Amino acid sequence: MAMNKVKINSDVELKDRLVAINRVTKVTKGGRTFTFAAIVVVGDGNGIIGWGLGKAGEVTAAISKGTEAAKKNLVKVPVLKGTIPHEIEARFGGAHVLLRPAAAGTGLVAGGAMRAVLESVGVKDVLAKSKGSSNPHNLVKATIKALSEIRDAYTVAQTRGISLDRVFNG
Repeated sequence: MAMNKVKINSDVELKDRLVAINRVTKVTKGGRTFTFAAIVVVGDGNGIIGWGLGKAGEVTAAISKGTEAAKKNLVKVPVLKGTIPHEIEARFGGAHVLLRPAAAGTGLVAGGAMRAVLESVGVKDVLAKSKGSSNPHNLVKATIKALSEIRDAYTVAQTRGISLDRVFNG
């Protein structure tokens, strides 16, 4: 798996999206202690995406920790005319996702956690199906894994050692 890890400048505007909040209860002899786990997705809407998990005693602190964690692991995704270049499947844990390119005007046919990831990366037209687990943590990770495995035509041509100019113009 070729993860396209990306370092970004501070001038790139990343928008964060809250995917899920989980309240965790720890029972001790003094009573119940509540903590919150927030999974957050950040993206610039133009092919850069990252996710993070923040845990804290308060919801706002968990979200801000998640956002900071998400900014530390960003991935570059090739977005071509508002969709993805080819069909791809990926698994993470029990989550199994299928992403398929769609014609312009189709819209984003995806649910829940996958929709948050795809909107943040800037994909406008795609057909997405979640098979298996609907756990938002694993769905986000599986979707980002699938997106990071996508290769555009120029990358494939470079790997094979051919020129795309010859293919398209000759």
